Amino acid sequence: MIKNFIVESTCNDMRLDRWLRNKIGNIPQSLIEKTLRSGKIKINKKKVKSSFKVKTNDKIDIFDFNFKEKILQKKKHYNPSNEIIKANENLIIDNNNDFVVLNKAAGISVQGGTKSKKNLVDIFSKSEIFDGTKPYSVHRLDKDTSGVFIIAKNRQSAQLLTSLFRLRKVHKTYLAICNGELEKNSGEWNDELIKYDSGKKIIEKAKTIFKVIDKNSNSSLVEMKPITGRKHQLRKQLFNIGHSIYGDKKYKLSSSAKGINKNLMLHSYQIRFMINDKKYTYKALLPDYFKQLLKTKRLNFAN
Repeated sequence: MIKNFIVESTCNDMRLDRWLRNKIGNIPQSLIEKTLRSGKIKINKKKVKSSFKVKTNDKIDIFDFNFKEKILQKKKHYNPSNEIIKANENLIIDNNNDFVVLNKAAGISVQGGTKSKKNLVDIFSKSEIFDGTKPYSVHRLDKDTSGVFIIAKNRQSAQLLTSLFRLRKVHKTYLAICNGELEKNSGEWNDELIKYDSGKKIIEKAKTIFKVIDKNSNSSLVEMKPITGRKHQLRKQLFNIGHSIYGDKKYKLSSSAKGINKNLMLHSYQIRFMINDKKYTYKALLPDYFKQLLKTKRLNFAN
């Protein structure tokens, strides 16, 4: 079954994968990639990539309009890894030749070496997005933290992005909902955080710029821009000033244990960096559970 479409002016300069989702429905990114590679979707009679920007009056031919249903029907056996891939692919922010940017779902580790048996990098190695290559981890994000996460597609991009993170040329912004009303509305946290390695006490300096977006006597919504990148830095710093993050089971105050949430209310909201004089800015929409707690705690966030 062949379907033909003409791009409307309202969709001018829209990514093809986004146009397909608007026109057909919530299609997994891997399915879009596979269908484009097979030539079953063409623009002006040419094969293109999912990142192609459609223009007004472009002719889009879909040679197998039921491709979504047909391919999904072949997946008869349940595979937890496929479910994790699907959940995160549906939250893809950008997918180019060098890296993929995800709005990572909470509850999945990003790389090996953790207690979790599954991690995002290993699982995505089975995804068609990395067909002919493999995923490379270039930074960290806690298992229970949601939001912007970057996976490189090749060694060269991985080395470049890793260097940018190490040189602090990647600017990250986090949002957290925490217990109580912060006294200061903005400022810097400069701490000496303690950790132990093989029983040896190690002190690490940690710096974060913060701003309170909204607050009341019960809770605060805080924007944080870490300058250093210590493990659990933001969680530890909020705990140290007596305002632990809702849902944090590790760094929590005894007074907040009763009202603990299932989800950690820490979200990687934005990442900014520059490569070859080109600026990249990615934002990750807030999870539904995060927005629900904002509503429950009567906190406002103008997205």
